[in-house]
Amino acid sequence: MDLVILIIVLIILGETSVLTLKSSKRPLITTNQKRKVYVDTSALMDPRLIEVAKTGFIGDDIVIPRSVTNELQLLADGKDSEKRLRARAGLDTVRELERVVFFNTTILGDELDRTPVDNRLMELAKANHGLILTNDYNLSKVAATEHIDTLNLNALALTLRNQYLPGERAKVKIVAAGSNPHQGVAYLRDGTMVVVDHASDKLGQEVEVEFIRLNQTASGTMLFAKLPAPKTSSKDSSSQSSSDSSKSSTKTSSPSKLANTKSSAQTSRSEKTISRAFSKFPSRRRSDKSRHSSKTSKSQKRR
Repeated sequence: MDLVILIIVLIILGETSVLTLKSSKRPLITTNQKRKVYVDTSALMDPRLIEVAKTGFIGDDIVIPRSVTNELQLLADGKDSEKRLRARAGLDTVRELERVVFFNTTILGDELDRTPVDNRLMELAKANHGLILTNDYNLSKVAATEHIDTLNLNALALTLRNQYLPGERAKVKIVAAGSNPHQGVAYLRDGTMVVVDHASDKLGQEVEVEFIRLNQTASGTMLFAKLPAPKTSSKDSSSQSSSDSSKSSTKTSSPSKLANTKSSAQTSRSEKTISRAFSKFPSRRRSDKSRHSSKTSKSQKRR
């Protein structure tokens, strides 16, 4: 009996030790406890951060270390004009984050030593069981090796991007007529409304459409599409090309024929005029001889 009690006690002690080890690595987060999000320089220089923060999606406490603002200041005083403008915009973002009411923004006065900013962020996040908000891909990979969670604005934008862009094609089913005549309405799998031109007679049919423009508002996204032009078969295209080539050949040959007929007519006319001219010369010679003989005969009679 004593052995059974001892075994039970040892099992209980083992379970409690495992739970204490897990709790030391990652604290238990209750509903009233907020995480600390340490913001990187690349995230502060992104203008999308303040827009996302104003929507209320970030509910955790924002922590901006002094080393990060110091790096922004160095970039703002640098020689690179592009980085200088982005760093100044990042300093403005720090002030605007302090005015957002959905979370608390604190400036952490950490030590300004020679420790790189990325290493300082990972040290703070690991020590306080927080997250890192960054757009740096390499920093995200290094933080993952240290079992530190990261938030990336680029990953968020990639997740929220539209499924189709203008110029792409997809098959949709026309389910209703549009508000304007000759329009049909379809829906994508995510519920996005698609207005198709000249598709009112395709109700209940699945057709291929080509997206032409996108209208995105706060109420949702609407796509406008059109029916693509029908594809011509190879036989039709070959017959059309042969007919076009024959037409072009006839068009090109007809001027040459006209030119040849004109040239032959001109040569015949010239030959006729030449023959007429040569025919006149013997008659003139004969008339001259007759005149000369008549004159001689008259002179002899007189004598």
